[in-house]
Amino acid sequence: MSSSDSIVIAGSVAQRPGIGGHTWQFLQYLLGFKRLGWRVLFLDRLETGMCFDEQGAPVAPEDSVNVRYLRRVMDDFDLADGYSLLHDGEVISGLSRPEMRLRLQESLLLLNVMGFLDDADLMASARLRVFLDTDPGYGQMWQALGLANIFHSHDRYVTIAENIGKPDCSIPTCDIAWVTWRQPVVLDQWPCIPLDGASRFSAIGAWRGPYDRVEYNGHTYGQRVHEFRKFFTLPQMTRSRFDLALDIDGSDAADIEALTQNGWNLVKPSTVSATPQDYRQFIQASQAELMISRGMYVDSRCGWFSERSACYLAAGRPVLAQDTGVSSLLPTGNGLLTFSTPEEAAEGVREIEARRAYHAKSARELAESYFDSDKVLPILIDRVTSSCRQGSAPL
Repeated sequence: MSSSDSIVIAGSVAQRPGIGGHTWQFLQYLLGFKRLGWRVLFLDRLETGMCFDEQGAPVAPEDSVNVRYLRRVMDDFDLADGYSLLHDGEVISGLSRPEMRLRLQESLLLLNVMGFLDDADLMASARLRVFLDTDPGYGQMWQALGLANIFHSHDRYVTIAENIGKPDCSIPTCDIAWVTWRQPVVLDQWPCIPLDGASRFSAIGAWRGPYDRVEYNGHTYGQRVHEFRKFFTLPQMTRSRFDLALDIDGSDAADIEALTQNGWNLVKPSTVSATPQDYRQFIQASQAELMISRGMYVDSRCGWFSERSACYLAAGRPVLAQDTGVSSLLPTGNGLLTFSTPEEAAEGVREIEARRAYHAKSARELAESYFDSDKVLPILIDRVTSSCRQGSAPL
């Protein structure tokens, strides 16, 4: 097998069992490369204290929901012969460590999502180490502030912040020649089904997320909660149905009360995203997505666009998205509508409801034109293996 036939992708599925949307982030790459004829290997890891049973009690890795979830995903998507799971540096499922090392040595590149793989021995085995930045702004600002450096030990750097380096984007480049990127969707995995009686706008995500607010250059870059509070009254302004599958902690009781009093329908994420298939079904049963972004993405104007929103588009479900600067990168108004104020969001809701079929068709066409894995993954390979490292042209 030549190096041009194999790719290794590192990321965290076992750490987050039962979060189907997060799992899809990696499946898009694995399945997308595989359908193009690449041999793929997925590397995952768990550390001490990360293995739990269904009730959240600590257990041995072999008895954990973490390992069972990863194995089920790999089986369901015909990837069972192409993964390896480490626990404290030792393999507990999948390919052995020597097999991993050999695959890394013979593969064209290692695509390391957010630098998740940090095993020095395995990293050294990779011929080309590519950092994939899917949470733009945080790592760059941490490095600029001297708080953390998550970008070390890589040869190429890819970010989904398509506006990075432009005058209107406040994310520092950290003197890195970033390759800008748009996340792929495997269209065959997201077939369009009739809207039928689907009438709800839906959203899936974390209320706060894993990162705290960041103070940078005199500005505070917040979380999704800080943006969402600006739009609490949207259901009352439109009289439409909004289902929120939000990972929101009970300590945010005041926000939960404000959401319910304003007409938002809160759904437990575990009931709609337990598996990748459940997550896909929830999206397909929606009329459209309402995407309210993290303050980091909105205020930095980085052009961030969620891989979840790309899934909605592929399923023929229009996206009503808070503008992160994406309106300068993708055509809007047909299948994808953007907003900055509650009034603009309400107008977008009314427009989608008035022309449901038109926006559904336009959404799929956008996915086919801009996010199809068959089209965008070869461009990624070309960009990271090119001899030119001074940025890249728009997709």
